[in-house]
Amino acid sequence: MSGHSKWSTIKHKKAKVDSQRAVVFQKYSRELIVSARLGGPDPAGNFRLRTAIEKAKAAGLPNDNIKRAIEKGAGAGSADNYEELIYEGYAPGGVAVVIEAMTDNRNRTAGDIRSFFTKYNGSLGATGCVGWMFDQRGVITFDESTDFDKLFEASIGLDALDVTEEDGQYKVITSPENFQSVVEGLEAEGFKSLSAELTRIPQNTIEITDEKTADQILKLLDKLEEHDDVQNVYANFDISDDILQKLEA
Repeated sequence: MSGHSKWSTIKHKKAKVDSQRAVVFQKYSRELIVSARLGGPDPAGNFRLRTAIEKAKAAGLPNDNIKRAIEKGAGAGSADNYEELIYEGYAPGGVAVVIEAMTDNRNRTAGDIRSFFTKYNGSLGATGCVGWMFDQRGVITFDESTDFDKLFEASIGLDALDVTEEDGQYKVITSPENFQSVVEGLEAEGFKSLSAELTRIPQNTIEITDEKTADQILKLLDKLEEHDDVQNVYANFDISDDILQKLEA
């Protein structure tokens, strides 16, 4: 989990909340639209939509925006024709990068992503070139006030893969196939999660010790994250706090 956690921490430190708010809202709106289109507008019977609503609310997306996005997705022929795509490539230092995108123009998105990799000394690869380096997992997060022993017992009873402690929080790890059943099973037993999401966890991480390489990696990932069509970015690197402090200075 260290690589995934480190990247999450770096993103948090580097977040430019005000300037990125419109981009963030757009990403959540697209997920709501597609979720409603694929599974219907009722979150009670559409787990993906329910999860998308919870994440959108946590990010501060107004209820009116959430409602409009769901209605747009559920309306016959009214939703934008978004398709979900995966891009894979290498950042400087041989760091593997997986990008989940949602776009209504794959040529535009592919062109933009390729240009970002080129600008920051990386390379966009073929589908499958690095995806195997990441495990797809469900991650359900709880705050430290949760009874760990009870959470562990309940999670393992629901066939979760593991329960870990990280940065003062407990994380229940599941397979993608068991994600929904574990989330709903823990809810039924009275556990209240902070978040629940499907993610990609690197099997191994690459330690970046060169400041210039680290700077290029972070600039590339920032550029990808800021793109309207990009939903999620995953990478298998680790950067020391010393180098991060130098870059932030």
